[in-house]
Amino acid sequence: MKYEPSAVYRVQLNQNFNFDQAAGIAGYLKDLGVSHLYCSPILQAAPGSSHGYDVVDPSRLNQELGGEEAYLRLCERLAELKMSQLLDMVPNHMAITGPENPWWWDVLENGPSSRFASYFDVDWDPANAPYSNLMLLPVLGDHYGRVLENNEFKLAHNQGWFTITYYDVEFPVSPRSLASLLETVAHRSHSEKISFIAGALQNLPVATATDRKSVQRRHRDKQVLGELLHNLCLKNERIAQIIDEVVEEINQNPDALDALFGEQNYRVAFWRKAEQEIAYRRFFDIQSLVGLRMEDEQVFQDTHQLIFKLIADGHVEGLRIDHPDGLFDPRTYFKRLSDRYSGLWVLAEKILEPDEHLRQSWPISGTSGYDFLNLVNGLFVQPEHEQLFTEFWSENSGLDNDYEQLVYEKKHQVMQQMLGSDVNTLTALLLEIAEGHRRHRDYNRGQVHQAIREIAACFPVYRTYVQAEEYEISDNDIRYIEEAVGRARENRKDLGVDLFEFIRDILMLRIRGERESTFVMRFQQFSAPVMAKGVEDTTFYVYNRLVSLNEVGGSPDQFGRPLKDFHEHNSEIQRHWPDALLTLSTHDTKRSEDVRSRLNVLSEIPDQWISAVRDWMQKNAQYKQNEYPDFNTEYLFYQNLIGAWPVDKQRMLDYMQKAIREAKVYTSWTDQNEEYEKAVVDFIEQVYADKSCIKNIESFVDDIKTAGYMNSLAQTLLKCTAPGIPDMYQGTELWDYSLVDPDNRRPVDFQRRAKLLKSCNKLNAAQALAHLQDGTVKLWLIRRVLKIRSQYSKEFANGGYTPMQVEGEHKDSFIAYRRGTRIVVLVPRWWMTNKGEWPETRFTLPEGDWQNALTDEIRQGGSYAVQELLATFPMACFIREE
Repeated sequence: MKYEPSAVYRVQLNQNFNFDQAAGIAGYLKDLGVSHLYCSPILQAAPGSSHGYDVVDPSRLNQELGGEEAYLRLCERLAELKMSQLLDMVPNHMAITGPENPWWWDVLENGPSSRFASYFDVDWDPANAPYSNLMLLPVLGDHYGRVLENNEFKLAHNQGWFTITYYDVEFPVSPRSLASLLETVAHRSHSEKISFIAGALQNLPVATATDRKSVQRRHRDKQVLGELLHNLCLKNERIAQIIDEVVEEINQNPDALDALFGEQNYRVAFWRKAEQEIAYRRFFDIQSLVGLRMEDEQVFQDTHQLIFKLIADGHVEGLRIDHPDGLFDPRTYFKRLSDRYSGLWVLAEKILEPDEHLRQSWPISGTSGYDFLNLVNGLFVQPEHEQLFTEFWSENSGLDNDYEQLVYEKKHQVMQQMLGSDVNTLTALLLEIAEGHRRHRDYNRGQVHQAIREIAACFPVYRTYVQAEEYEISDNDIRYIEEAVGRARENRKDLGVDLFEFIRDILMLRIRGERESTFVMRFQQFSAPVMAKGVEDTTFYVYNRLVSLNEVGGSPDQFGRPLKDFHEHNSEIQRHWPDALLTLSTHDTKRSEDVRSRLNVLSEIPDQWISAVRDWMQKNAQYKQNEYPDFNTEYLFYQNLIGAWPVDKQRMLDYMQKAIREAKVYTSWTDQNEEYEKAVVDFIEQVYADKSCIKNIESFVDDIKTAGYMNSLAQTLLKCTAPGIPDMYQGTELWDYSLVDPDNRRPVDFQRRAKLLKSCNKLNAAQALAHLQDGTVKLWLIRRVLKIRSQYSKEFANGGYTPMQVEGEHKDSFIAYRRGTRIVVLVPRWWMTNKGEWPETRFTLPEGDWQNALTDEIRQGGSYAVQELLATFPMACFIREE
């Protein structure tokens, strides 16, 4: 397989933007300079899915996107344009809706004897549960008995097929459990055929029989018997009518319906049971997404069969792998992909903590770009003003500026409130292990439970990648485990040193065994959602010092990033991951690149910003109710209002509702504080209705928006010229002031963008800059630089990366580097501070004749005042002429 990516463009496919509509913008993307259409998941998802990550059937293309015929039309259009595809792949989980997911439906119908029982990460015998071989389904809005007695369940019959419904949720009926119902029908109808079917169903192998012969027989016989009953109902209206009568009698009798539930392979329960007792691995804490056992070779083959066909047919050249940290063994997964298709362009959605590096043992092309995003974003934050921001936020919010401590507390919070069942599973497993070690078998459940939580709360990265079955552990993994256990041991001395050292030795493979290996691999899967939920989805909505830093994969405690870190990162990417993605916005980012770019300007003007916030808070205090919203929430509101302005009221209301629930301080998704939420809504509505307040907001934005534009253009040029492959998220080629999803998944006006792109052909640099307000200049810049990437592809791919220096009074206000021997990039930062003026500052072009590809001006090698070099356009990309 051969691919030569120059740039990718991400689209969010759904029923409102399908395959045919994607084909409709392919010509525009080609003209923009894009080589690969980067699609959200395209396999059959849950009905009405807006994103595709809730796959229900990996064997089919999503019918709501147009199905196979429309997809092939898209492929034909891309082939005409000599473009290809990068697809988003979801190997970690599936959605468990109703019969739309045939594998999960089969598991619920047949329990452990299902042909697909081994496909899902299910514990059929959970510790301390009063049942075994039953799937707990915590989907009810109230306790089971109350729902039952309120007649909210309905047994449904349709021509011989049976389901149980709870509003819009459907459950299958175990075939053996129908025997009694059908015996009643046989007695009333005097039908020997119905009596035979009832007896045959009763004699099916039990759901706990998991040997191959029993599984095959159960599946074969239930299918045949089901079809017999179906055909009988079609031919004999009287029998179908009697079945309906018996079904209605059961529905009117809670005891009878309860008895029927008692014969199923699942147990429906109040949704809060999921907090501590759910027995299947989820995607984070989402009950409707069940974990797949991707470590099983058969599961891997069956979930990837259609994707592999698309690759073999030449339609797809790359895969972006969603959430690999959720996999049992990411390295083996990536190796299987590589073994199947050598040279496949594989990218991992891997979030790297500061100083963490992507594993070179993984046969992939790099990450999806969060590491680049956060490094670049940090370059445009003025570190000198950190203390002023810290003091203002901390003193008024009453929150300590200890970011690490806050993360630690929030990890504990999500483990307690959301991931308790996962902790319980690990606890039970560790207690089993301890029983086999006489020095450790006397630990009680509470001690083990607390020790596991403490270590997870102290983990410095998302997870380790120990190969337990192969007894492989890296030096980095040893370091992370030692750090986590050391901190945990210090925090919880009351639990004893021995218990922590026992767990450490298991995690580091010093104590080995089958159960020990399972514990290691399961703990690694567990620590990742603890980090994700505790940090991204909780801490990032509480630590509001400067929210442009609160980004996926970021560390908000790092107020700015050193330029040397950026250069070192680019050098590493050039050496090891030249085809990694470089992104500034994704479908998962908390704020778009342009929102962050504008908010970063605040770091340059702390006095002006703090004065404005104090003034707004004083004037808007009249709109508070019982002191709500609190300072931290109000401060978050003002930052996002400034960053996303103009943003209509409903978008802001939706965002703030999500933000305060994610913060889990006064309210949450599971325990909503109506008084607090109403106060926040009323406050926002009053602020929007206050014309003088809105005028002040607009005036403040007017003062900083030009600097925000410059930050955005600078970051765009860096993304398009640094080592790696530029990734554009839909719509962001113009100014895009989107907040977290679903705000960033709004429809994109591609007709407008295509029209503006055509007009870009006629614009020179000065004319493009005159279109600063409407964003045409960003579109112009992208098109021009991507054209350079295409023309000088060897320089960008193989030419190397060399940091360059700017000299003089404002040298720290510039980012400069060389790609190969023929490309030089010069980018300014901290525009608000400098106002586009850099006296006594010079930059030296290497020997030769250099054309600024953005302005077409030609310079000979030598030293120049940057003011001269950037007189026409505020940044430069020089190309050495031959």
